[in-house]
Order: sequence, then structure tokens, then C-alpha cells
Amino acid sequence: MKLAVLREAADGERRVAVTPEIVRKYIALGASVAVEAGAGLSATIADADFEAAGATLGAREQVLRDADAILGVQGPDPVSLEGAKPGALVVASLDPFRQRERVDAYAAAGLEALAMEFMPRITRAQSMDILSSQSNLAGYKAVLDAASEYGRAFPMMMTAAGTISAARVFIMGVGVAGLEAIATARRLGAMVSATDVRAATKEQIESLGAKAIFVDKVAGIEGEGAGGYATEMSDEYKAAQADLVSSHIAKQDIVITTALIPGRPAPRLISDAQLATMRPGSVVVDLAVEQGGNVEGAVAGEIVERHGVKIVGHRNVPSRLAADTSALFARNLYNFLSAFWDKEAGRVVLPDDDEIVKGVRLTQGGKVVSDRLLG
Repeated sequence: MKLAVLREAADGERRVAVTPEIVRKYIALGASVAVEAGAGLSATIADADFEAAGATLGAREQVLRDADAILGVQGPDPVSLEGAKPGALVVASLDPFRQRERVDAYAAAGLEALAMEFMPRITRAQSMDILSSQSNLAGYKAVLDAASEYGRAFPMMMTAAGTISAARVFIMGVGVAGLEAIATARRLGAMVSATDVRAATKEQIESLGAKAIFVDKVAGIEGEGAGGYATEMSDEYKAAQADLVSSHIAKQDIVITTALIPGRPAPRLISDAQLATMRPGSVVVDLAVEQGGNVEGAVAGEIVERHGVKIVGHRNVPSRLAADTSALFARNLYNFLSAFWDKEAGRVVLPDDDEIVKGVRLTQGGKVVSDRLLG
């Protein structure tokens, strides 16, 4: 089975879908790996490192020729896949809800598109979950970005000239990114608090040494849907949460927002009026800015200032740590493909009735087959 790894073409994308470590693992399974020249340079992986691991290097046309699976970080433009054989797997983060036309083009080309971000949140698939692996490092990087823009120290410092107070950091949304942001801010010495609509996260927040800020006395609100993701809240809960956040946010130096709802625009957590209550020099980092943003006034790809508060809206935060996020992403893909490796056939075999396969498969036999896209 031939695996093709292409150089990422999306603006600002620095990751790569395979590393030399994973090339060796694929070869040990019995696969061959072809990597487009220069694919790993932005993730600090030289072409020579891939060759030393056993991969063949070449131009895109050579890499695609006779490939049984095409591995990527972001879904490749269907036009760039001309020459790929019908039935080849396209395994990447495909952004199916916002890139539906691209999914349809994969189907029309006879390619079998597998969206890794649709990986079911089940125990068997934890090691394949790209959202978790990439969000973990995004949460870490968000705190470093906030510290860089803040202009003051994070920890309390006692000196002969006086004491510097610790920074107050508030994390909104306690998924994988939020939990790592809490841990990182705590390690830097900040006073950390956090909130989430899911009641089950309160214990997680407190276990990391942060203060949990939760809405009380609103009956029947749990906020957790399938796979542990947040769900849309009632109007009653939204009003109560807005009041709570307004009183708390005015006392914070840094706020990091991470809230996302799959298949929907990011929920608005901070209004312009709430930003105006923060002191000048404060910083807000919006990790959901590319999905519409949690913060009013956030701009994707920019750092803007409103009411003296900096709003950080970096795109593709995982790509800002490309070497590490590439290593984790590549392992996720390997864990997925190796789980379905048929030794006798010498290739990946995807059973139609498998829960993981049904979750990630978007197209097959020239048609879109995902229930999440057809429902």
C-alpha cells in the first residue's frame, strides 16, 4: 500500500502529516511512503530526514501516482489531486461543514474522504483524536501569547522595592485547550479561575488548582452533549452566565476563550460592553476566532485593541508550534490507519459497520455518505 504525504498548501499552515518516526512505523507495517519534497521544512523536518527514515521524495505528481491513501493536515484542494486514482483514501482534517463543496468534489473524483475531526469520542479512538492532541498545545500556546502581549509579570514577586501582584487569568471553556491553559497559567504563577457550561468540569478545574466560576440556581443545566462537547444553552442560563461573567471579568487581567460547538458558529461569550469593564492593558485571547469568535470585536489573524484591551485572534494556533503538533497529528493518523491494517492483504481495510469508520467516512463510491452531512 502506497501512502502519499503532500506539502500543505493552506495559508499559514506549517504542519505536516507525517514525521520520520511515523514513516518508519508505516514501513514496518508493510506500506511504502512517498513525501512531496519540502513538505516538512516549515515543521523543521528536512527532506533528508524523511529519506533516512525510508520515504521516497518527489514532486507532487510523482507522490500522487498510484497512491492508495493521501495523508494531510488540512484537506487538499481537489484540483491539486488530479491524477490520484479512484478509490484512494484522503485522510486529513477536512472541515466538512464549512467546506462542503470540497467534500462533494472528493466524491465526484471517486475519492474516499475520511475526516479525522469527526473521530468518535470513544475510548478505542482516544489515540486517534486530532482535536484533542492539537487543542492541548493550542491551550498552552494561548497562555504564552497572552503573556507576550500582557506587558507585566505573571507570578507574584516580592522584592526589596515592593511586591508585584500575580496576574489574574480567567479561562472560559474547559475542554482540552481550556484545561491545558489552566495548567500553563498556574505553572507561570498566575491566579487562575475558569468556567464552563458543563457542570462535570467543575471538579477538573479545581483539581488543577484553579477557582471554578459557575452559574448556580439554574435548574436542569448540564451543558454536555454527545462526546463531551458543549451544547447550546437555554436563554435563562445565558442570562445568568452573562451576569456572572460581567462581574468577574472586570477584575481579570487576562481572559482566554476556547468555546466551540461542532457544526455551529462559536458562541458569543464576551460582549463589547464587558470588554469595556476591563482595565486598560488587559488581554483577551480568542481561540475560537476562526469559527466566528467568542469575543465581540475579535478579528481572525489580527491583534486588535478595544477600550484599551488587546484582543488576540491568531489563526491556526496549533500551527504556531508546528514541530510538536505535527508529531502528535502524525501519530493520530498512524494510530487510526494501523488499527485497520490487514496483514494478509497488506493494506488498510475499513469495515463498513465499524463505529470509527462510520464516524469519519464522508464519501464512498462517488457519493457523500456521512449522516452528519446528509441529516
